Amino acid sequence: MNLRGRNKITPEFNMSSMTDIVFLLLIFFMIASTLVSAEAIDLLLPKSSSKTTQTKNVSVSVNKNSEYFVNLKQVSKANLEAEVLSKVGNDGNQSITIRSDQDVEMKHVVFIMDIANRNKIKSTLAVKSSQ
Repeated sequence: MNLRGRNKITPEFNMSSMTDIVFLLLIFFMIASTLVSAEAIDLLLPKSSSKTTQTKNVSVSVNKNSEYFVNLKQVSKANLEAEVLSKVGNDGNQSITIRSDQDVEMKHVVFIMDIANRNKIKSTLAVKSSQ
């Protein structure tokens, strides 16, 4: 009497499914790494028992018609520096956020940056994210 089965299990391992998984993971990480912003820097900041104070930024905007605005209030080009200084005050932690239309000439943005540089005010240029 022959009790051996006809189905023999072969000790071979098929690697094709494993290579498919590795390939898909490789593609996933390549795509995910391009979504990480270039400005992101991983820093280990020092610990402190005091709380960080939130500073309020002053917004300086320029529209297509080369009109200047400080916190949504229209200001002439001649009075822009005085208005920015009155909004910023004497606080050394204040900064301004420069918002400009994409069609505005660069000389208007440089004019605002020059005001900030002369008065030692930190400035940030606001941009729209591409997502």
